[in-house]
Amino acid sequence: MLQGSAEADARLAAEIAGYAADPLGFVLFAFPWGGGALADYPDGPDVWQREILRGMGEQLSTGASAASVIREAVSSGHGVGKSALVAWIILWAMSTFSDTRGVVTANTENQLKGKTWAELAKWHRLCLCGYWFDCTATALISTQAGHEKTWRVDMVAWSERNTEAFAGLHNKGRRVLLIFDEASAIPDAIWEVSEGALTDADTEIIWCCFGNPTRNTGRFRECFGRYAHRWNTRRVDSRTAAMTDKNQLAQWVEDYGEDSDFVRVRVRGEFPRAGDRQFISSDIVHEARGRSLKPDQYSFAPRILGVDVARSGSDQSVITRRQGLACLEQRKFRGLDTVTLAGIVAEECREWGADKIFVDGIGVGAGVVDALRQVYGLGHLVVDAVAGATALQPERFLNRRAEMWTAMRKWLAEGGAVPDDAELAEQLCGLEYAVTVSGKLKLESKDDMKARGLTSPDCADALALTFYAPVPVALHGAAQRKARTEYDLFGEGR
Repeated sequence: MLQGSAEADARLAAEIAGYAADPLGFVLFAFPWGGGALADYPDGPDVWQREILRGMGEQLSTGASAASVIREAVSSGHGVGKSALVAWIILWAMSTFSDTRGVVTANTENQLKGKTWAELAKWHRLCLCGYWFDCTATALISTQAGHEKTWRVDMVAWSERNTEAFAGLHNKGRRVLLIFDEASAIPDAIWEVSEGALTDADTEIIWCCFGNPTRNTGRFRECFGRYAHRWNTRRVDSRTAAMTDKNQLAQWVEDYGEDSDFVRVRVRGEFPRAGDRQFISSDIVHEARGRSLKPDQYSFAPRILGVDVARSGSDQSVITRRQGLACLEQRKFRGLDTVTLAGIVAEECREWGADKIFVDGIGVGAGVVDALRQVYGLGHLVVDAVAGATALQPERFLNRRAEMWTAMRKWLAEGGAVPDDAELAEQLCGLEYAVTVSGKLKLESKDDMKARGLTSPDCADALALTFYAPVPVALHGAAQRKARTEYDLFGEGR
């Protein structure tokens, strides 16, 4: 906002000062809700944002901040508007208490500059008293002469080897503001240094931590556990926030399951049960290992072979039999050439009566595909399964590998049974995932798994290959080869 006359500025300053213990009141007053850039937001902050701002005000009004640090910890799903709330708190803190000092940090410098600080710059431009401060690339600084060093909030990228910015955050008799954005990934060392720095007596100290709860260990997690008595904690489900894409959230729930760790973290705002990036939870795999099925629960489904071909001497070639909900068998081999392996696959196919054979045809696997087609005459059944190929649903998955692993995970969660094999179980649980900037699921590569000290997931990949593409259902026995069409890659509809 542009500066008005000295008299108008004095009136504005007096009115703004009245919100020193009322963050919500300040936010409602200081921004042009319902007009201009905020035309689509006539009601101001979302319900959850109002509750946090109101709660802070209640503590400030009772003088709690003079006796102890006000600590706010918010775990949220994706896209709920936490960066906007961070910006409002910074502008409120700076505008309503002269010579406020603060530090804002985040999990990465990209997050800090590209999201947290960019959001602050946007709201600074909209703020009624924004002209009181300069918003630079690294700080929000008072324009009042002589206060450039005493009235400011700095953006600081954390470093475990350089914690001075956090250790030196003192401002006796005034206000101190410390904000952690995406707090789950900020190292414990930074938390510990910050805790020790926030000790000034007779000082209003406010420490706010926000983030997706991506890790089930660390100090952010402990705000909601062993240290919960010290923090005002709140969880925000993305589905309850006004600004989120409800269709996208519903899609995630459908893809991963309501109680999956992906949905717990990115939708429900809850900490994961598994590791922070574990794609398939140990609980699901444990249940699948102990599951026993009767033939009539799967005998009507297509008979599918998945063949993962060893790329190096340390890897295994694995042949998997799957029919409906049953992973019936896995055979593992080392040191086979492609022709010999193709012969074993051909024997499996004819003995079992397979309806489809999915072979990892990348690299040396191409030799197995060629032999099955040219030597054994199985070209009508063999599919060259290229893990890096475009997904059938490219808007959701980076490639076919991510797609077929997702189908396998859903199959496990919905009743799939696997052999009681520790090696397979370890591989199913070992894979980690990420989400690209465009929201597509991306899985860890075999080479990345090896770099973490894990073995190549040959057994798990062989099972995943059986979900490479839909297979028409063939009725075996009296109605053998009579096709049905209700097979669904992501659900195997019956």
